[in-house]
Amino acid sequence: MPQTLGNLFILAAPSGAGKSSLIKALLEKHPATVEHDNAMQVSVSHTTRAARPGEVDGMHYHFVDRAEFESLIEQGAFFEHAEVFGNYYGTSKIVIEQTLRQGIDVFLDIDWQGARQVKAQIPDTATIFVAPPSKDELKRRLTERGQDSVEVIEQRMVKAVSEISHYHEFDFVVVNDNFAAALAELDAIVTTRRLRKEKQIIRHQQLFDNLLGS
Repeated sequence: MPQTLGNLFILAAPSGAGKSSLIKALLEKHPATVEHDNAMQVSVSHTTRAARPGEVDGMHYHFVDRAEFESLIEQGAFFEHAEVFGNYYGTSKIVIEQTLRQGIDVFLDIDWQGARQVKAQIPDTATIFVAPPSKDELKRRLTERGQDSVEVIEQRMVKAVSEISHYHEFDFVVVNDNFAAALAELDAIVTTRRLRKEKQIIRHQQLFDNLLGS
């Protein structure tokens, strides 16, 4: 994909690590502007799972049936897709590419398998792993959410160990023990990526042309 002003970020974490809360807080800290400068958004994935209470189609996910999802796979419409707990999840190619070209940073909320798939296609992607401070704390958070049964929580804990074992594949690691500190670290990663030479050249090309002109 051609160089774009927008940055692509992947955040992966076991369920309960606080990844979604961190992304939400970061977006609130950096509200979108008309010029798109420093704007960011979370990619809206496709999924075959049923919508949960309060979820809106097109806002939280694009909810599709299994047949439609498999048709999109055959069309090569996804940067990555995976089946998790019996449901498909996938990231649209065209939406991501169009958003990055507008200069908007995009966050993908996907697992390590999806991160591998996207990184293989867009090596410039910044991958970030969010880890919990301990197993006990992770289980406490999952339990206090009140969304899952004891059996599902145990399944999530087992899956968490598998996901955490891939932390070394990511470019950055953030341990979400203190939320404010973890948010500051995530914000610093975003700022660092935006200040890279390649992005600054695109952003300030006219300035450098003027500075170097006779």
